[in-house]
Amino acid sequence: MNFELFIVKKIIRSRTGKRSGANTLVNVSVIAIALSMSVMILSVAILAGFKKEIKDKLTGFGSHIQISSLTSNNSWETGPISIDQPFLEKLKSDQAISGIYPFATKPGMVQSGKELQGIILKGVAQGYNWDFFSRNLIAGRVPDLSNPDSLEVLISKTLADLLRIGTGMKIPTYFIQDPPRMRPFKVCGIYETGLAEYDQIFVYCHLQQIREINNWKESQISGFEIRLNDPSKMDSEASRIREEVDNTTIASGNIMQVKTLKDLAPGFFDFLSLTDTNVWVILTLMILIAGFNMISGLLIIILDRTKMIGTLKSLGTDNRSMAKIFLYQAVYIIVKGLLFGNLIGLTLAMIQDRFRLIHLNPVSYFVDSVPVHINIIHLLLLNAGTLLLTLVMMLIPSTLLTRISPGKTIKFD
Repeated sequence: MNFELFIVKKIIRSRTGKRSGANTLVNVSVIAIALSMSVMILSVAILAGFKKEIKDKLTGFGSHIQISSLTSNNSWETGPISIDQPFLEKLKSDQAISGIYPFATKPGMVQSGKELQGIILKGVAQGYNWDFFSRNLIAGRVPDLSNPDSLEVLISKTLADLLRIGTGMKIPTYFIQDPPRMRPFKVCGIYETGLAEYDQIFVYCHLQQIREINNWKESQISGFEIRLNDPSKMDSEASRIREEVDNTTIASGNIMQVKTLKDLAPGFFDFLSLTDTNVWVILTLMILIAGFNMISGLLIIILDRTKMIGTLKSLGTDNRSMAKIFLYQAVYIIVKGLLFGNLIGLTLAMIQDRFRLIHLNPVSYFVDSVPVHINIIHLLLLNAGTLLLTLVMMLIPSTLLTRISPGKTIKFD
């Protein structure tokens, strides 16, 4: 029989604490831990939700990795590369890659009545993955890419509202070049992602239209978009793809650049880095609150059990065993608080995820409601970390036990 656990069970079942008021303080400690854990769960879940939502939207517009001509730099007016690249065969057989899509971009101006708006026309080929835009489609349909001569375009609700146009209407689009070009595109669908910076400028059409505007050959494109099965491996996959591209293109003098989503949209990832800092501050504060409540609670429990401590010490119980008794009791209180905290936090997170009760301004936060994403690994680390750190903090009040004298405490009333 574990002597310390036996004593702890007797203490928990005892009603002495209720008469002395220590039981009330124990309940306060449990509540403090529960509230701290629920706040930490919500904070981490919301941060994970923000990251997932924003990354999914950025991926929908630009994929995880892009390969393009090195001379294009950051301009949307890109230089052409051949669609027949020696590295493609090996990349297509890569199990980590879910899809490779050729694309081309061209800046232009759209006109509706007296309204003018700058856009980025993005051409994609048959076989393009429309899943992201299909989920965010609010009117019409995605362009039919089976016909290279199709003038259908997909625009955003932001652009449609600005130009006062709807599905089925034509939008004259002008391209500043020598000689200038114009295309009377027809709106076949309208999407809305909430990512205003991208919604306002991106218009999707058939890749062949951009080739004709630029006087490119059938085999020329701006680059390739690569989507991965596991986005968390984006950096390592980009390094490997960059090495493969360099090995097959440098010798021919046709140098290309490989960019990740972080390179293509650094501002959004800087924003997410700031939210990381805020969450770490919240986690630190919540653990400190839970820890200090546990310290005060355990001190009161020790003082309430002074007579018991003196009796056990007079019977030969050493300081180490006494410390284990109260640390076991602390574990009981902490685990109880963690269970309630998990129940509260997960319930609130699931309610928000299901009903989207808390709304946000998409212009400022890039999403229209507070996103929530529960990650089991994050949840386990939160619980294990909180338990470990609060137990370490419990070593402070447990040192008080070494100063309690059996001779004085037995007489204590």
